[in-house]
Amino acid sequence: MSEVLRSLFLSLNMRNRYFGTRGLSNYSLSCCVNTLLQTFSATWEVGDLLAKWDASGVGGDGRNVALQLKKVLAGMRSERPQQDPHREFLHSLDRNCIRFFMQHDADEVFLFILNFMQQQMDDKPLALELQDLYKISLETHLQCLECDSVQTLTSYMLSLSLHIQEKGDSLENCMTSFFQQQKLTGRNCWFCEKCEKKTPSKQAFRLLSLPRILCVHLKRFRYRGGFTQKLDCVVTFPETFDFSETLEEAFSSDFAQNDCKYTLHAVVVHSGYATCGHYTAYVRDRGTQRWCYVDDSHVQESSWEDVQKTYGECRRVTAYMLMFRRDSKEDGRQPELSG
Repeated sequence: MSEVLRSLFLSLNMRNRYFGTRGLSNYSLSCCVNTLLQTFSATWEVGDLLAKWDASGVGGDGRNVALQLKKVLAGMRSERPQQDPHREFLHSLDRNCIRFFMQHDADEVFLFILNFMQQQMDDKPLALELQDLYKISLETHLQCLECDSVQTLTSYMLSLSLHIQEKGDSLENCMTSFFQQQKLTGRNCWFCEKCEKKTPSKQAFRLLSLPRILCVHLKRFRYRGGFTQKLDCVVTFPETFDFSETLEEAFSSDFAQNDCKYTLHAVVVHSGYATCGHYTAYVRDRGTQRWCYVDDSHVQESSWEDVQKTYGECRRVTAYMLMFRRDSKEDGRQPELSG
């Protein structure tokens, strides 16, 4: 490469970087995946764990999503200029049915990627560590309304999907509603082992454990009348969130964690309509703790005030997924929140 071309390439490379955040070109309608890659990059624990993986056992498998994610996150961290470090990752998703030239739902693709890593990594303990980063363990209590017997089930989820009210809502209220006791009737009746039939019941979720990284999915898309509609109503959310102060009744009696305070570090933003939209992201830089905005290859400095503009009812620009990191003494310091 000539010195002139090299200087031009370096100049263009610097334009799509802001401190440790690197922009990614839109390749075959890849804004959804580009945005998720920004959240994985901002969730530095994912890249650190993948860096430990000796992937020699899977060779150069172009279908292996975990292998390609390992490579692209390393490329996004690198100071060396590299053109389109995410292209092979996009091809690996395409080979696993996340097709090019199609609009995708960010939460669905996020869960697909986590499941692909679990299935395709040959280091199963490390794959489990990656899944545990996001794993929310729940206890489900089901009380039959006919015989009063109680069933307790244990399950987990990797993304907390929250119903929102069309008149407007807040993250705290959405979470409170999720953990409130609900009545199950009609088609939602549960099978009671004692009654040996489906019966009306009461259901309540309780937390057994909270993950290091809490992914919250705001359910802004509703299917009604044969069409999918987007809810642009206001849903507020804080920069820090403490479960122990806001959701005292959400904990199981077996919950034993002390650290329940979380700090927002990435936001997936959807602009437009249900059938025609675009994804971008706000991510917090690990070193400076400042916010930046990423729209494919375009990266710019931002602020918490800018993030708050994604609450809703403004040009159809709405937060769709929120990534919180649990504050921990092992980090050595608490994040310095931007004003």
